[in-house]
Amino acid sequence: MGFPGFRSGQNKRNFSESRSTPTSSFASLSPDELEAHMERARYGTFELTDAIRPSYNMQIVPRQGYRHDEYCDPDSKTRVPVILASASRERLFDLFVDLVGCLGDVVNVVLETSHHGDTGEHQDFIREHIDVPVLSSLLYEFEDILLNDGCTGIAVVNPQRKQEIQFDEHKLLICYGSPQELYERVLIKHDVYPDGNLRFITEAEHVHSSTDRYIDQFDSFQYRLGIDGCFQDDTHFET
Repeated sequence: MGFPGFRSGQNKRNFSESRSTPTSSFASLSPDELEAHMERARYGTFELTDAIRPSYNMQIVPRQGYRHDEYCDPDSKTRVPVILASASRERLFDLFVDLVGCLGDVVNVVLETSHHGDTGEHQDFIREHIDVPVLSSLLYEFEDILLNDGCTGIAVVNPQRKQEIQFDEHKLLICYGSPQELYERVLIKHDVYPDGNLRFITEAEHVHSSTDRYIDQFDSFQYRLGIDGCFQDDTHFET
């Protein structure tokens, strides 16, 4: 398994406890050392997707679980309860689809890409009012890019309920809104349990991975969702 394209990243979110590292642990690596690090996906019982790898000095070791946090809207200062979750590759996608099922029958979709941004800027592409069974079918059709592309993320939103599930570029799951018990039941069903001390790969230096073929897959996914252009969605929890 090769990783032809990658970019280093820091945490772009404004959750509590986030931190970054001033010096890259990748700077002094030889090509062979970098390749070996990128090839490693399993850490104990936890397996990462192809999308991302932790820092070379392993500041944070990936593991499964979830913790509670909150999102503070920078404009309104409104605080929204959040669950952040990390799951091993073999259960991650089914967990995401089941969490989407918590949002109701009709939702909006925000498809996110940073393929064309060198410093992590992303574009949002919006599809409004899609039936969840139709969306679920499309999610499984494009499971590869959603799991393994470090430059693609997706958010599913019910603006009436003020609820949202994000499956971001880091392949973390971020569940916004109440009641959080709905999300927690699904997480525990998939053997993802609460851990107040859990730290995520985004809270330290990390590397995103992508390939040119995912640019084509993104375009196909955008087309299948019926999205014509790039839009700003005020109901989406921008991070």
